[in-house]
Amino acid sequence: MTAKAHRNKGCLGWILRVFAPLRSIILLFLWVSTAHAEFRFPMPEFSTGYEHPPVYVPAPSDAMAGWDIAVLLGCLALASFLVLKRRKRREIFLLTLFSLVYFGFLRNGCVCSVGSIQNIMAGIFDPTYGVPFTVLVFFAAPLVFALFFGRVFCAAVCPLGAIQEAVAIKPVKVPLLVEKVLSVFPFIYLGLATLSVATGSGFLICQYDPFVGFFRMGAGFSMLVFGAVLLLVGIFVARPYCRFLCPYGVLLNGCSRLARRHAVITPSDCIQCDLCADSCPYNAILEPSQPEASATRTKGAHRLGGLLILLPLIVAAGIAVGGLLKEPLSRMHPTVQLAERVAGEELGRYTDTTVDSETFRSSDQPVEELYAEAMAIKAGFGTGGRWLGGFVGLVIACKLIAVSIYRSRKGYEPDRGTCLSCGRCFKYCPVKE
Repeated sequence: MTAKAHRNKGCLGWILRVFAPLRSIILLFLWVSTAHAEFRFPMPEFSTGYEHPPVYVPAPSDAMAGWDIAVLLGCLALASFLVLKRRKRREIFLLTLFSLVYFGFLRNGCVCSVGSIQNIMAGIFDPTYGVPFTVLVFFAAPLVFALFFGRVFCAAVCPLGAIQEAVAIKPVKVPLLVEKVLSVFPFIYLGLATLSVATGSGFLICQYDPFVGFFRMGAGFSMLVFGAVLLLVGIFVARPYCRFLCPYGVLLNGCSRLARRHAVITPSDCIQCDLCADSCPYNAILEPSQPEASATRTKGAHRLGGLLILLPLIVAAGIAVGGLLKEPLSRMHPTVQLAERVAGEELGRYTDTTVDSETFRSSDQPVEELYAEAMAIKAGFGTGGRWLGGFVGLVIACKLIAVSIYRSRKGYEPDRGTCLSCGRCFKYCPVKE
């Protein structure tokens, strides 16, 4: 066994030990998030006879919405030009700073292409939900540009990526095997966000936006800590949210793989100096392939065939695990949270009450009716959890298959899906023309 194989085997063992308690971590995350959900908003006041004024929702400013769309399309077009024609890292970074200021701090991170996923899903699952035109453009435009020019939105337009790019001072490479394992989490997050919208539990992505506290100069303590931790990690691990959490990145990844034009490291022949691969902190530079012996090819074909046979089993295992997660997943829904809180108060598990539980008791709704509604919602999460588990199982199986497929490459080239078109490799490539 070669030294490289020994390193990969050791890395794989480390990953298995770290991610063995993955289910427990997911359960803990769901419990913490639901346990603190009631403290995210100010408590309403009921005791002094105060009457809340009528709710007034101001009409959106067409002028402002039009301006946001114009800036978005202009930035996408400029980013495409800088990445494909100018090939200047400094100019791409300056556009990144502009996007951070405008879309991040001036527009408070809203409208956000990442969060727009939830609006689109809400429109799919609820025909009565009207998706605003601005949201539709912010969702579709970066995907269209990715189909033609790669992930130029990630390169210099996304404010969530921009704030991480600004702090990536000393990025180091994550082991490739670790990168492959962590790349599953954006799919899990996308599945959870879709399940949350489909069951009427809320907009998960917006609720747990790690940088909303910085863009809006105010957020809950837990979210401020979450955002600060990501930025601190981002000093050494470039763009951790973009690579290991962003659900919109899943869609951009798929579109970018089909791009008609994409960023290339060098327009002419690659001299295989390896400087581009060393400069890329995202493991997005694919190395030249080595000619494989016929025995190696045969072994790879057998491995691929075995994975194809195992694919339905992996999906079935995901469905089974998703069904087991029905209870913790259902706690995303406020009705289930309320039912469990009221039940806990009835059984004496809590010595105090909450605003929600007091409001429920003042409504004179029978407790049995609340429990029945919660049970119906949990049943829906049972079905949704199985769909989520099957989806994650399919993703894992497809990633294993992708690793097993041999691809011939003569030189260093960017991975069309994971490359963020940031331009770091442009700066280090000695072949400029």
